[in-house]
Amino acid sequence: SSKLYRPGSVGYVSKSGGMSNELNNILSLVTNGTYEGIAIGGDRYPGTSFIDHLLRYEADPECKMLVLLGEVGGVEEYRVIDAVKAGTITKPIVAWAIGTCAKMFATEVQFGHAGSMANSDRETADAKNAAMRAAGFVVPDTFEDLPLVLQQTYESLVAKGTIVPQTERDPPVIPMDYKWAQELGLIRKPAAFISTISDERGQELIYAGMRISDVFKEDIGLGGVVALLWFKRRLPAWATKFIEMVLMLTADHGPAVSGAMNTIVASRAGKDLISSLASGLLTIGSRFGGALDEAAAMFSHARDTGLTPREFVDESRKANKLISGIGHKIKSVNNPDLRVELVKEYVLKNFPSHTLLDYALAVEKVTTAKKDTLILNVDGCIAVCFVDLLRDSGSFTREEADEYIKIGTLNGLFVLGRSIGFIGHHLDQKRLRAPLYRHPADDIFINMQDVSQPRVFAKMG
Repeated sequence: SSKLYRPGSVGYVSKSGGMSNELNNILSLVTNGTYEGIAIGGDRYPGTSFIDHLLRYEADPECKMLVLLGEVGGVEEYRVIDAVKAGTITKPIVAWAIGTCAKMFATEVQFGHAGSMANSDRETADAKNAAMRAAGFVVPDTFEDLPLVLQQTYESLVAKGTIVPQTERDPPVIPMDYKWAQELGLIRKPAAFISTISDERGQELIYAGMRISDVFKEDIGLGGVVALLWFKRRLPAWATKFIEMVLMLTADHGPAVSGAMNTIVASRAGKDLISSLASGLLTIGSRFGGALDEAAAMFSHARDTGLTPREFVDESRKANKLISGIGHKIKSVNNPDLRVELVKEYVLKNFPSHTLLDYALAVEKVTTAKKDTLILNVDGCIAVCFVDLLRDSGSFTREEADEYIKIGTLNGLFVLGRSIGFIGHHLDQKRLRAPLYRHPADDIFINMQDVSQPRVFAKMG
């Protein structure tokens, strides 16, 4: 409303920032508006003074009219009076010193600003207004008359041709506030992320559409929570029980495996739990614990393409490719892995169908006929059973089942389960206050070339 979107012809200087807002409004109503305005502040010793800015306005040909809004206290207005008397400032000045009501008090009054208190008669608002009027300033009788004298001074400059009014232009269109427009439904912000598994924004945390209170009320267990957050759906009780079984079976396999050893070494090096856990998790891959996805893919592909167990083994051997999920360093036909036996027993008893497990067991008969350690290991057993769960539970389409295998879900089960054991190993070492580990030198074979002498090769003819 103060038309500050385009320059007017009036330059003002004020002490009060609040009053500068009022000046902007008054000038927009009775003149063509503000050219430049500044509030120097009410400190006793401000950084700049009235005269500093009025001299700038005097030197600027675009500024045609000056306004000074002073106040009780200080003598800055007298420096402007001296400049006018000396002819340094020649442009018309409309001026007023605020604080004329001070004379109504029996003693000197400290007004809002630090510098707004008269320490002598010369510093009173009445004395300043009288001095400015005597020097030729246009000074109203009261502050209420300020708009009128501003208008009269402006119109006289227009009449003289000093100010040439310009055609008023429309103010620029200010864009609607973003949040306001969003609340009104006029716009929407494209999301940087999309999440479909949980929502904490309401009164109650929600997992895939299920309230957290219902999670406990219906006692769906950890397997049910994994089903909600990983698969975005409820699964049958036998399926969630199997998920929990997998997490328990994969929780740990002793301190000698690479992941546990890394965790232990990091813990003994003084690392925190997160660092030690990460150190162990980083060993998970095709050689340790990360064969579930590959085993699921290999066995599924072999059966889906119609290969017999013998053909699957023969083709893998011809391609010089190991079958993921087959083989163990220690366990064998005569020394079976009890974890595998537990999984098989549960699946054969509770799953509605276990066709891929049956196929994998047939493959095992072929591989163990060659070597008794080429058994279906725990990774392979869990992998094929989980494929049976995905395909035959009635909760997934075939495309969904294949996608979950492809995006690493099965390895996620091993990572989640084994994290329990890795954390346990870290805490165990901290409890034992185990010192920094250094591997024994007699367990390392060092084979180093002697490069103390330069090697000379015969010239090639």
